[in-house]
Amino acid sequence: MYKVAVMGDWDSIYGFGALGLDTFRFTVQESEQAAKTLRKLAGENYAVIYVTEALAAQMTREIAYYKSMPKPAIILIPGIFGNTGEGLAAVKKSVEQAVGSDILFQEK
Repeated sequence: MYKVAVMGDWDSIYGFGALGLDTFRFTVQESEQAAKTLRKLAGENYAVIYVTEALAAQMTREIAYYKSMPKPAIILIPGIFGNTGEGLAAVKKSVEQAVGSDILFQEK
């Protein structure tokens, strides 16, 4: 059975543990350790890994590597310190690639 994990700062991810998801807490200064953990989770049975946008900004190369892989799906989520827009932009791009056009944010 596949698993789901959440990575980011404690304040942004602690609630996900109540949902039964595996949580991994990091500060921005620990971005190298976060990248190692991401690689470890990707090699295990994790199908979806949620990463806060702030942490993802510190490990862009590692996340880019997994974008072409079928598993794991790495999904950026906003943290408690705000939304950078990266997660929404990634969802928009994925939908455009899958459907062939922008069906989410069409301007009228």
